[in-house]
Amino acid sequence: MVAPDTYKSRAGSRLFLVYAVASLVPVLILGVVLSTNYRREGRDRALSQGRAQAAVIEQMAIAPVLGKQDLREGLDAREREGLMQATQLAVFSESVLRLRVRSFDGRVIFSDDGTTTGALQTSDPAFRHAALGERDVAIVSSAQGHGRVLRALLPIVPNATGRATGVLEIYLPYAPIAAQVTAELHRAYWRLAGVLAALYLVLALISWSTTRRLRRHASVREYESLHDALTGLPNRSWFGRRAAAMVDAGAHGAIVLIDLDRFKEVNDTLGHHAGDELLRVAAQRLRDGVRTDDLLARLGGDEFGIVLPGVRDDGQAAQIVTEIRRLLVDDVTLDGVRVAIEASFGVALFPGHGTTIEQLLQRADAAMYRAKRRSAGVMVHDPAALAHGADTDALTIHGELRQAIDDDELRLVYQPKFAFGSGAACGMEALVRWQHPRRGLLSPAAFLPEAERSSLIQPLTEWVLRRALADHAQWRAAGLDLPVSVNVSARNLEAPRFAQQVLAVLEASGRSASDIVIEVTETALASDGEAVAAAVAELAAAGVSISVDDFGIGSTSLSGLRTLPVSELKIDRAFISGLDGSPQDRSIVRAIIALGHGLGVSVTAEGVETSAVQEWLRHAGCDTAQGYHLARPAPWADLLPLLLDDQPATWKAAS
Repeated sequence: MVAPDTYKSRAGSRLFLVYAVASLVPVLILGVVLSTNYRREGRDRALSQGRAQAAVIEQMAIAPVLGKQDLREGLDAREREGLMQATQLAVFSESVLRLRVRSFDGRVIFSDDGTTTGALQTSDPAFRHAALGERDVAIVSSAQGHGRVLRALLPIVPNATGRATGVLEIYLPYAPIAAQVTAELHRAYWRLAGVLAALYLVLALISWSTTRRLRRHASVREYESLHDALTGLPNRSWFGRRAAAMVDAGAHGAIVLIDLDRFKEVNDTLGHHAGDELLRVAAQRLRDGVRTDDLLARLGGDEFGIVLPGVRDDGQAAQIVTEIRRLLVDDVTLDGVRVAIEASFGVALFPGHGTTIEQLLQRADAAMYRAKRRSAGVMVHDPAALAHGADTDALTIHGELRQAIDDDELRLVYQPKFAFGSGAACGMEALVRWQHPRRGLLSPAAFLPEAERSSLIQPLTEWVLRRALADHAQWRAAGLDLPVSVNVSARNLEAPRFAQQVLAVLEASGRSASDIVIEVTETALASDGEAVAAAVAELAAAGVSISVDDFGIGSTSLSGLRTLPVSELKIDRAFISGLDGSPQDRSIVRAIIALGHGLGVSVTAEGVETSAVQEWLRHAGCDTAQGYHLARPAPWADLLPLLLDDQPATWKAAS
């Protein structure tokens, strides 16, 4: 197996090689283009030099000798002798290889060797251009064995007349000019090579620097994506991958889940900075407690995970984990306050307790919650206890409830709320049930408590919101205009952006804020003052009604209640059920009704199960009521006949 650092080094080398090749290609293309330009410029210089040399010969040696006549008339003896003398030295010194004087009709009037062999055809464009007064210079191959030569054709213009009288065809040696041009090209090529080499070196350095920074950045990003910023420990993703690899490989070991007990109290009492410090201390103590080959990670919040490779039985696992817990739970001083670190450990062995990481995490989590409930510290998954249903709730929450949400196994029933003044229904409270494929219809008590202890409460609440608002649209279309109440937990209210999520669901469903009532337990209101108050205030500001559920058994302070924008108090059923025989309960209910009216909010009695209780509440001034005596929870369609009646039978009987 390739080590991560080696893999990164190889990946970086490949990346640098790609950059180097990518940089080399444009440099080579640039070199080819510049070399081509240099060769073209060298050829142009050679032609220009040949043109100038031919012009000098024409002006200095040929034109002065010729008279005024047209060359078609031929040369007299004086002119021929003059041309021979003028060209003899040049031909002898090989500065001129061949020279001919021709008339416009193409006849060779004079030739340095006295022959006409090899004369250019009059049909050649070069000859025609010269006959028209232009100069034509080209590099051609010589038929006389001179190799490449400069051929120049230009009009002969005698000084006496200033008018072209014929065409001079002259061949000049190209080798000296080529040597000069080649020397200049070589110098230019060396300069070009130096410049391109410097350019490539710069590009290579840039590539090396860039790839180095990219490798560092990728390494940092990879580290950050797999590690927790607060504690420096690997995160859930890293833990899941490494643990799954060990489980899939068929190795023996144990999965350990750790949850710090009462961590929220530290956050609430001493502040989040103290909570962060507690997490850092816990992480360091866990580092000190694990073995060299053990895998330790922070899974999120106050939860940690450990993989213990090589562990084969419950006793060995319990011994190792107990020692780790002993090092963890020593007291720590935070902001001058001595705090006891408490933690619950759940253990599941592989492959004995599961053959997939999902099963093992589920069973370790269930064992951890059993340890928390029993204050046992460390619990190892017990298949026998599972068979007897000891961990049914925890396993249901973490194994089946999310799937139940996805598979639409949840159901909503509704319990109406009636107004004492009119006797008509004034609202519907949504209550969730679970139609379990094997265990039948489960009440909220079978799964909500465990859901509230896990992250599943978020998707569960969102499902209830969406379904309740969809049902609301249907019963409004059927002629029933009643708002729907949805219960939310403390974990919902403490979650970031919960209020925005509720409003987003409202908008997506096409419902208005007045169509929904959010019911919050009194205990939830007291759980995290700032977060809950902010969520409640944001919802109320958007027009959503807030109801305080189970009022009277929580710990909401009167000052807090005075500042919270609630619209309803719902008296807990514990006080309503005892109204018949408890003067104390009657006094408490009267006080709550008076308190609610004094605060300007309506008061609802929950759990009304007899006509006597209903009548007492009416005389006590209670605003609304709900309970089995009035209507049992049922699907909204089953409640339509009762709710669309102008005055339900139960209210008629009590009137």
